[in-house]
Amino acid sequence: MIHHVWGLFTRPDQKWQEIRSEKETIGHMYLSHVLILAAIPAISAYIGTTQVGWSVGGGDPVMLTQASGIQLTVMAYLAMVAGVAVMGAFIQWMSRTYDSSPTMTQCIVFAAYTATPLFVGGVAALYPSIWIALLVGTVAICYSVYLLYIGIPAFMKIPAEEGFMFSSSVLAVGLVMLVSMIVLSVIFWGHGIGPVYTN
Repeated sequence: MIHHVWGLFTRPDQKWQEIRSEKETIGHMYLSHVLILAAIPAISAYIGTTQVGWSVGGGDPVMLTQASGIQLTVMAYLAMVAGVAVMGAFIQWMSRTYDSSPTMTQCIVFAAYTATPLFVGGVAALYPSIWIALLVGTVAICYSVYLLYIGIPAFMKIPAEEGFMFSSSVLAVGLVMLVSMIVLSVIFWGHGIGPVYTN
């Protein structure tokens, strides 16, 4: 797992070819990659929001209660883990339009590795600051989009022109999923499943 993660940051073109040629299983992918890396932003956010806190207008730090932090951490972790599988399913479904026939396993592997910068960038949540989150989040999103656009043609074995359209479709689905998760969060908060502050 680690050599693939490092390779995606140093030589992504070559690394996508290697990942495509490997015989991976969904179970192994989740155990060795998704479940571990998805824990980075979840645990970082828990520590940042319950131990460090954030200041509003230079006042005392605002923090979440331990119980609230655990509840939100578990929900965020499950959403990230499920999100990889959902994106993999969408990628396989859309691949038929582009005369590509990857397996569900290959699509989930592709989705997991494409999300790697987002998982790693989650370490910024250790210190809850809007500016740090904005900076690191923007870099992580940009690199994930870069991996998506260079990875689809190589991984799906389709021409670059079709790869651009395919990648744009995947990106659109990802944005819809993000908006859906935000809407679900608001609905949960409206029903009492939301943050509880220490003061």
